[in-house]
Amino acid sequence: MRCVTSHASHPAIHPSRQGRQGKEAQPVNRLHIHGGHTHTHTLREREREREREREGMTSGGSLMNGGGSVSATKISLRLQYYVLLAGVGVVLVVACLKYMPAAAVAGLGSSGLAVATHAGEAAPNESTNGGRSPVVIFNFGDSNSDTGGMAAANGMNIALPEGRTYFRRPTGRLSDGRLVIDFICESLNTPYLSPYLKVLGSDFSNGVNFAIGGSTATPGGSPFSLDVQLHQFLFFRTRSFELLNIGQRTPIDGEGFRNAIYAMDIGQNDLSAYLHLPYDQVVAKIPSVVSHIKFGIETLYAHGARKFWIHGTGALGCLPQKLSIPRDDDSDLDDNGCLKTYNNVAKAFNKKLAEACNQLRQRMADAAIVFTDMFAIKYDLVANHTKYGIEKPLMACCGNGGPPYNYNHFKMCMSGEMELCDMDARFISWDGVHLTEVGNSIIASKLLTGDYSKPRIKIASLVNSTTPHDG
Repeated sequence: MRCVTSHASHPAIHPSRQGRQGKEAQPVNRLHIHGGHTHTHTLREREREREREREGMTSGGSLMNGGGSVSATKISLRLQYYVLLAGVGVVLVVACLKYMPAAAVAGLGSSGLAVATHAGEAAPNESTNGGRSPVVIFNFGDSNSDTGGMAAANGMNIALPEGRTYFRRPTGRLSDGRLVIDFICESLNTPYLSPYLKVLGSDFSNGVNFAIGGSTATPGGSPFSLDVQLHQFLFFRTRSFELLNIGQRTPIDGEGFRNAIYAMDIGQNDLSAYLHLPYDQVVAKIPSVVSHIKFGIETLYAHGARKFWIHGTGALGCLPQKLSIPRDDDSDLDDNGCLKTYNNVAKAFNKKLAEACNQLRQRMADAAIVFTDMFAIKYDLVANHTKYGIEKPLMACCGNGGPPYNYNHFKMCMSGEMELCDMDARFISWDGVHLTEVGNSIIASKLLTGDYSKPRIKIASLVNSTTPHDG
């Protein structure tokens, strides 16, 4: 008879499996069958079996412990990952709070969220002006101070040589470079004013330029007369306060509107429209023109304006455009070659405007109203042109016809037949009506001294003034 062991029918359990199946393995009694006789294991063999089982369980436990170590490692890496994410989150929150608009930060503070600031750095509020420009200018006028409004309003693609000197490209200014208003902005360390109607690239944080080329002080005299410009300002102001009242940030806040300089340079086109009339009739029109400017100042004052910078008109009789008008003789020319009648109209206008400013100054005791005599400044350019290195003060740089005026009413600057002066030539007139950068820079340098203003105040002093007549 064959001898069969239980190993053949019951394969041994692997220690690692035995650890999992120990409860099932323990009751099994391993029997050896020899010739039909059954022998039980000895006590020692059973003890050895149990020791092997315990070793198997220990081995399984070690595996479990090893699995626990791997799990712990995974937990450690995961914890580091979450800590890293939390750190990034904190940095993002701090950055958002730091660069969030002041109004939004104030709103968070009112909701109970504390906003931390860096040492020595004040939280954004009215006292720090919220990062806004300390200089704000609202300008009203015509092409003498138009920085691109007319081009924007009419969709005009102005080409070179406009803007050829400083900007090296057309900007909408009717000049080869900068205007007086640009030099004023430079002197106050503030950017050039953006036109109100310019959709792209405008920055109104330091003010708005409402001036449009061809504008008049008289309502209806042009599409963008002074009254229209005032309505544009009032719309801008009203909308700004609406946004401020609901906690939104605006380019200019309430303090900016209160402390702003309100500049005006308008009236030249009104006078030019009447110059074909006899002198007495033209002069009779002046009070009406001045009254519209006066009303504009009163309107702005009623809406919080307190600092006014008003320009008179220039020497109309020295413009190549006026001088090129056919005349019977030269009896009306003065010693400098300018038309006396037209210049007298300009002086009469400036006198009336200065009187109106003086009247308003008496009534508006808490306002600073500065009138600047532009005629005296511009006429000096012609009368003393050699002092400024100018050879032909009455000739346009860009025009047609050559000397003495280079101006043709039918072939003007920018026409296909224009005659253009050299880049380095020093001319006062750019196109017969508007001035060159050279002319504007000289005028601005004299204007900024305050010597031609009444009261004698520099515009830089007006920016920082808190009383009507300090300077």
